[in-house]
Amino acid sequence: MSFSTHVLNAATGRPAAGVSVRLEHEGRPVAEGRTDADGRIRDWNPGPGVYRLVFDTGELSAFYPEVAITFTIDDPGRHYHVPLLISPFAYSTYRGS
Repeated sequence: MSFSTHVLNAATGRPAAGVSVRLEHEGRPVAEGRTDADGRIRDWNPGPGVYRLVFDTGELSAFYPEVAITFTIDDPGRHYHVPLLISPFAYSTYRGS
């Protein structure tokens, strides 16, 4: 099972490099990193369970200094991708591929 995320600055249409991201499980950090030049973090390998992704988005949005997304991994044989699209006053996410 692998996991990845991607941050896109929707105001500029460009990947958001250098965004600090933390993956939590049961209230504890299990992985941390920064997005690469393409706005991505790849190859985290969490097991099944409920997780929370916390993005430090203060440099992208003064209104949303942090975005937290809670999701469930229920099939360890699949790849999970959770992108974040953010602009100064809005954000969205979805289950990617």
